[in-house]
Amino acid sequence: MNGTSETNGQPESGRWWQGFWIACSMYSRFPVPQTRWTRAGMKYALCFFPLVGAAIGACVCLMAWLARKLSLGSVAFAGIGTALPLLLTGGIHMDGFLDTVDARSSCQPRERKLEILKDPHTGAFAIIGCGVYLLLYGSAFSELGQNAFPAIVGVYVMPRALSGWSLVRLPKARRDGLASTFAGQASDRAVEWSMAGWLALSFLYLAVTAGAVAGVCMTLAALAAFGWYCRVAKKEFGGTTGDLAGYFLQLAELAMVAVLAVCSG
Repeated sequence: MNGTSETNGQPESGRWWQGFWIACSMYSRFPVPQTRWTRAGMKYALCFFPLVGAAIGACVCLMAWLARKLSLGSVAFAGIGTALPLLLTGGIHMDGFLDTVDARSSCQPRERKLEILKDPHTGAFAIIGCGVYLLLYGSAFSELGQNAFPAIVGVYVMPRALSGWSLVRLPKARRDGLASTFAGQASDRAVEWSMAGWLALSFLYLAVTAGAVAGVCMTLAALAAFGWYCRVAKKEFGGTTGDLAGYFLQLAELAMVAVLAVCSG
């Protein structure tokens, strides 16, 4: 024995690595090795969800540094800063945001709203919601001061920690779908503890890099968005789904960027 616990012949460390690659391939467009989505790997995949956000935040910081070196104007800076996270995630969370906007705007009963979430067609309300969101996000991003970087990394970590926690703790609106797939095969205890750790680390990171006041205000903004998400999920849909988790993540990022813009201006 080499001190590594094993299950069905697979080292525990290997299952963690497999979970890391699954998380990267699912929640980002970063080039990673092809990995089989085994039950063992899925057990820990959600634990690395916030780490994907940290990588996205690092790329945004690099973009901001290059923008200063190239003396980009505020419009180009805001446009690239808005588009980059969407490109790096492949739009997976924005897709959930748009589906949720469509469903909520329909004012239909719960079952019909759940059907709209699964509908691959894009409605008018989703298009309107996308336009408004991008305008608000781009406006907030354009107001970020130089001291907002590297603090902005926390914007892409904290919401993912809260989202990951919700996927294992909130009731599911459906038995099928992405949320049920990941939550059903995840190790609840491992995910809960890792999300708590990520949440604490992201708060400390924000307090150090953006200042205590900004860190507290950004955390409160994320928690407010989380409270709204929990209320909407339970009251209007009977539980959470992958789309609703994406809806929350986009709202939380927007709220935190707006607060950071105010605090760093």
